[in-house]
Amino acid sequence: MSKALRVALAGLGTVGAGVIKLIDTNRDIVERRAGCAIEIVAVSARDRTRDRGVDLARFDWVDDAAELAARDDIDVVVELIGGADGPALTLARRTIAAGRHFVTANKAMIAHHGLGLAGAAEAKGVAFKYEAAVAGGIPVIKGLREGAAANAIGRVYGILNGTCNYILTTMEAEGRDFAEVLGEVQRLGYAEADPSFDIDGVDAAHKLSILASLSFGSKIDFGAAAVTGIRHVIAADIAQAQALGYRVRLVGLAEAQPEGSSTAGLFQRVAPCLVPANHPLAHVAGSLNAVVAEGNFVGRLFFEGRGAGEGPTASAVVADLIDIARGEYGPAFAMPVESLVEMVPAPAGERRGRAYLRFSVADRPGVLAEIAAAMRDAGVSIESLIQRGTTPEGGVLVAMVTHEGPERAVSDALARLEGSQSLLGTPMLMHILDV
Repeated sequence: MSKALRVALAGLGTVGAGVIKLIDTNRDIVERRAGCAIEIVAVSARDRTRDRGVDLARFDWVDDAAELAARDDIDVVVELIGGADGPALTLARRTIAAGRHFVTANKAMIAHHGLGLAGAAEAKGVAFKYEAAVAGGIPVIKGLREGAAANAIGRVYGILNGTCNYILTTMEAEGRDFAEVLGEVQRLGYAEADPSFDIDGVDAAHKLSILASLSFGSKIDFGAAAVTGIRHVIAADIAQAQALGYRVRLVGLAEAQPEGSSTAGLFQRVAPCLVPANHPLAHVAGSLNAVVAEGNFVGRLFFEGRGAGEGPTASAVVADLIDIARGEYGPAFAMPVESLVEMVPAPAGERRGRAYLRFSVADRPGVLAEIAAAMRDAGVSIESLIQRGTTPEGGVLVAMVTHEGPERAVSDALARLEGSQSLLGTPMLMHILDV
């Protein structure tokens, strides 16, 4: 065997402790697959006294994580601190500048600074790896970067946030509303005290922008993603979707459309969608993640598994370390940064599809006629309309599904209804996933 791969670990939360446990537990198989020992030499975290369930006395403790980058006895730095900027970014830049390999699970940092870090790593001839940043233990980064490297990917989409999927599928199974289920998952520790990044779709959008770059050979453009979370999904939406043959899922979708088409450019959207009950994503339950990629020669690829947590994320981190030990690493985004193209954002309004709309309306004559007139004047054709149930405010719930048409028409119809005294609250719009 070759000499050991010497590792520094910054961040000793759930995942950091999981990396140590995995290397201890699977040491024999890891060393045989890596061709050498993988040894953690030094660690860094904010709290030296916290019990993490692993023996830390055998490692050097470094209070300032940035100092790990300068150590001569380190080959690889693993960053598990989190955050798009701050200590994590400082550590990444210093590690790569010092000519050392860098592994991270930090999707926010990659979405905002990944191109700069990847370019610096290429210039230094070191690895910049991040399998754990998207979909936890599911090897989707490797699958797209290596397994599907010969394909032109036209579309990539999936369920990219386990917290949201757990909430939605619990609402589906138990008929409860969003706020009640969210409170429960927070008490169980499945959601943060401030769950905004998860439930507002930001976490999923970070991951989607990375998948889009890998899939289409484009520069990461997180800012161009349209993002809507699940805060306003109610139990009635989920029940209505089921009655129509759909399931509600938070879906991140990216498509690359060729020049010359009305939708040319890169389209990125994270939003709750109605997924047909016979689609694989409709059967992804609980905290699982799933990613679908469509290649022009390989066809549909479907990746599913646990997208977060100690074991799956640690598994992805150590898999990256094994690759580095083998010398198996190339451009972080499947091609050199200078080869990545800058794609203009595609206009959402010209996309064609069907939509689900839910209104809470005053219980009085003429309301349905007003909504129907707005749809007619905007050029929206209604496939089905159901008036069912009441709201706590004494209103009536009206749900409809449109025929296929341009998305701008639905937006126009909603704009025509804005300010109407007949509406009690903001309408809910969910696109139907027809892929």
